[in-house]
Amino acid sequence: MANIIKNRSEILFLYEVENTNPNGDPLNENRPRYDSEESKVLVSDVRLKRTIRDYWYAYKGFNGQNGKDVFVREVPSDKGGLKDAKARAKDFQGDPNKVIEQCIDIRVFGGVIPMEKGTDSFTFTGPTQFQMGKSLNKAEVVEIQGTGAFASKEGKTQKTFRTEYVVPYAVIGFNGIINETAAQTTKMTEDDKALLLEGIWEGTKQLISRSKFGQLPLLLLVIDYKEPFYIGALRQKVKLVPKDGINELQLRKVDDYVLDFTDLLNELRSVKDKIAAITFQKDSRLKIVADGKQINEISLETL
Repeated sequence: MANIIKNRSEILFLYEVENTNPNGDPLNENRPRYDSEESKVLVSDVRLKRTIRDYWYAYKGFNGQNGKDVFVREVPSDKGGLKDAKARAKDFQGDPNKVIEQCIDIRVFGGVIPMEKGTDSFTFTGPTQFQMGKSLNKAEVVEIQGTGAFASKEGKTQKTFRTEYVVPYAVIGFNGIINETAAQTTKMTEDDKALLLEGIWEGTKQLISRSKFGQLPLLLLVIDYKEPFYIGALRQKVKLVPKDGINELQLRKVDDYVLDFTDLLNELRSVKDKIAAITFQKDSRLKIVADGKQINEISLETL
């Protein structure tokens, strides 16, 4: 495979959620994951990876045709139901090299490829890793009661009740790394990287299920380094500042706040000699300030 990644990259991704459940916990009544100490919303890296995988499968045609596939997805079994991991591996004759060649998610995120009974499984450490996502602002979880469409029992007029939980508004931030060393093993390419970044942004826009409709990407910052180095904790260096008269729990839209990038830009300036390139994308509604001035772009030239 040509163009295997040779340089390390660091990612900051921010997106907004409005009256949605960003990442329900199945062991806690599917309530949004939540840090009660900080009153902030949490989203697992698994949820973000699923968003990207779903985009690759549904919108980019990685569905097993033409040698392009997503390994971790729901595949019907000939026995009924869905295939397990071992049955999925058999789709590639149990050959991990074929899995890597055809499955973009294994090249990008890594994974465990289970072999037949009595043989070892193959574990690939993914070049792309994300920390647990966390909201920049304090937020609350709201409980909503409603009625179902059907009666509680045949012959009864009383309908069933349902309970759901949503976050009125939050800005979720993810830190990510693309490790050039792991990329040599999984053969992640520059083309894969481009599809990863596309999947982060566009995949979030395409989350239009009932529980996720209301999520939109706000900002994607990618820093490519000249050497094995990264700053770390990019999200923690961004401050969400509510506008006058609004507290964090009252936020409901992008116009209610600005993002202060002063600390992050100062950090970038201090390591500018280590940076090869910066890619920056943002929603036009989002207002960013640094050193008291509004900024619309972040690049090597503007540092």
